[in-house]
Amino acid sequence: MTLPIALTLLVIALTLVAFIREWASPDVIALTVLCLVVALGLVGLQEMTVVFKNEAPLTIAALFVIGGALERSGAVDHIGQILKSRLSGNIRVAILAFSVLTAFFSAWMNNTAIVAILLPVTLGFARSKDIPASRLLMPLSYCSILGGCCTLIGTSTNLLVNGTLRDLGERPMSMFELAPVGIPLAIAGIGYLTIFGPRLIPSRSSITGSLDIESRTSPLYHLLLGGKSPLLGMNLMATPLADRESGIHVLEVRRGGSRLMLPLSAIVIQQNDRFLVALHRRGGRAVNPKTLLEEIGAQLLATVDGLVSELVVHDESTLLGETLAHADFRQRYNCVVLAVHRNGINLTKRIAELTLEVGDTLLVITPLSNLGAIHATRDFVLTDLPDQPDRSVKVKRPAHHVSLSWATLIGVVLVATLSDVLHGMVIAIPAIPIHYAAMVGALALLWLKIVTPREAYASIDWQVLIMLYGLLGLGMAMQNTHTAEWLAHGLVGTCERFASPAQLPMVLLWLVFLLTLLLTEVLSNNATAVMMVPIVVTLAHQLGVDARPFVLAVTVASSTAFALPMGYQTHMMIYGPGGYRFSDFLRVGIPLNLICWITACVVIPLIWPF
Repeated sequence: MTLPIALTLLVIALTLVAFIREWASPDVIALTVLCLVVALGLVGLQEMTVVFKNEAPLTIAALFVIGGALERSGAVDHIGQILKSRLSGNIRVAILAFSVLTAFFSAWMNNTAIVAILLPVTLGFARSKDIPASRLLMPLSYCSILGGCCTLIGTSTNLLVNGTLRDLGERPMSMFELAPVGIPLAIAGIGYLTIFGPRLIPSRSSITGSLDIESRTSPLYHLLLGGKSPLLGMNLMATPLADRESGIHVLEVRRGGSRLMLPLSAIVIQQNDRFLVALHRRGGRAVNPKTLLEEIGAQLLATVDGLVSELVVHDESTLLGETLAHADFRQRYNCVVLAVHRNGINLTKRIAELTLEVGDTLLVITPLSNLGAIHATRDFVLTDLPDQPDRSVKVKRPAHHVSLSWATLIGVVLVATLSDVLHGMVIAIPAIPIHYAAMVGALALLWLKIVTPREAYASIDWQVLIMLYGLLGLGMAMQNTHTAEWLAHGLVGTCERFASPAQLPMVLLWLVFLLTLLLTEVLSNNATAVMMVPIVVTLAHQLGVDARPFVLAVTVASSTAFALPMGYQTHMMIYGPGGYRFSDFLRVGIPLNLICWITACVVIPLIWPF
């Protein structure tokens, strides 16, 4: 082992620990790794800029814009609503229908967006049919992953692997090259969830799931404190309005026609102050509105519809690492937090000082009309959508936006696929790469005004793009220092001890898939792919066999993280709303991991021989 190899292995180890222990956000860790490999001399200063020439992040950014157009047009949501209205209450039929829908759309769109769109639809269906939401949400997350394994644009990992192959001088993947293995995996996974899901997936409820459906709606009261109120001149926290034990929650304070953007503890009540108050208590009856009005000398101006709902903290939320108190949550979002659901536990004490994390589910009470404003912040995944068209969270879009968005996506896929096929038949016809086709498609949507530039930028998951650029530096360091070659040689040498030369490629295929699968459970799937692809390409060259089977095994295995809730971001999105526990994912996910491992390792050599 040389010093550069030892340093590279040290960087890899530090990267693994940083991701597992979550020392920082993934993009910060990845960029730190890029700077570190340059500082250690593993990648030259001039070579550092080469990672930004990789087309994978550009392709992903363009596809985010196209996916954002589809999301905003309401295409997926509309089909989900049709399913919700027409499906029976049979649990297996419901799992099958929502699983197929999720897998199909996930093959073409970002799986996080698909789950965010279908989450409130699925929860609404579960409530209407009296089905535990947990029985449906886990299949929703799992099938979003399985669907992404079917096409080149299904996940960012597939595109990253494709870009890495180009950098290594290997033949890039075609649009549907993954389909022969991805489709059998999706069918096997959906079949497993449909048949065994009702028995394996526990019947759990989230915070709102433990409430009666009637108690999820709560009237909110607009109160005016006139000149005869005994509260005038008092600090709000010293008045009955601060008595949360009686179920009194102040959502908003207005003075002179404007909202007071101050903590409640800093407000001294003045004449003609207006309050928006919720009277809701989870453990029993809240104070009677008439009694409260008489006690504080207030006049009831109006009542508005309120809703007790759940907000899932998004992985890009500006609240990450913040406390509710420090973030001025009430003033900022016009709602009050009643409880926080984390790791299967409902937290109700001292929640104002709790540091928020990805996947935390906040039980809030808010005006029904405020859901649109909350959605617009992009800080949360909503679990409730209003039923009334005039209260829709989404901006109403012209009907032709749906067809044009779909036409753009289909056009990008056809151009990239057919040009590649025709180029193989007629050299004069150029093969148009996916990154160029996707960028033209995104520009077409902008020129057609299907999306605005602001919406296009908002659709892009910048954290993913920055993380990809940083991780590509680690892959380059592994190549420059021959670390990939050293690791591949060690892996081959170990397997040669118990496998014959004829069986060695097959044994290594099963081992590579298993190793990648285990790594992706605790690491980012993109980080796993970046580390494993150079190793398996070098490994195949040492064996003198085609690298394709190993590359496809790594590509698929990098996305099959089912056993741990932190293994994939969509798991964290449904963790709170489904009321899951850590052990639930182990019980359901490990058999699914085994199914994917066996199915893929049987199918891959049949389609792509060594």
